[in-house]
Amino acid sequence: MTNEEFTAIVEETKAVVISAIRTHLFEHYRHAVDDVVQEVYLRAFRSLVKGGFEKRAKLSTWLYTIARNESIRMNYRLKRAERKRDFLFFGGPPAGETADEELPVELLGGIPEKIGQLPLRYRTIMLLYSEGMQGGEIAEKLSLPQGTVKSRIHKGKELLRAAFSKELGEGRNE
Repeated sequence: MTNEEFTAIVEETKAVVISAIRTHLFEHYRHAVDDVVQEVYLRAFRSLVKGGFEKRAKLSTWLYTIARNESIRMNYRLKRAERKRDFLFFGGPPAGETADEELPVELLGGIPEKIGQLPLRYRTIMLLYSEGMQGGEIAEKLSLPQGTVKSRIHKGKELLRAAFSKELGEGRNE
């Protein structure tokens, strides 16, 4: 498969792929459409190079299926990142699933500031973690052992919870 051939496939199927993504990607995650499009065509290219397209269906139908599956994966990935962020910052599952209503709304905006106050060894890791990166991805990105990243995530969570608990305690006594 040459670059020109693949470029022609992309041009020919772009509308179908984007339609599939818009149909299956949650409205809340529309900011990720470009990421899903890239992943669809990356998977398609790899498969075409390996001879994975068996021509039992039209190429556009095959790509629609890949786009649908990638959209579903992205929904799952982004939802998981949200849950992880909520657990990290609020000490439990998202509001509505358990009784987290006691967390004052004014503290929600202070999360980045609290991370910014952490010691550098935890700050960088917690920023990446709050963006939804997994421990292995963080370890690779920062060239650190996975065990180190895992322990710093744990300690970073403890430090953030302590900072929020202290702020909650001070706010109640005023």
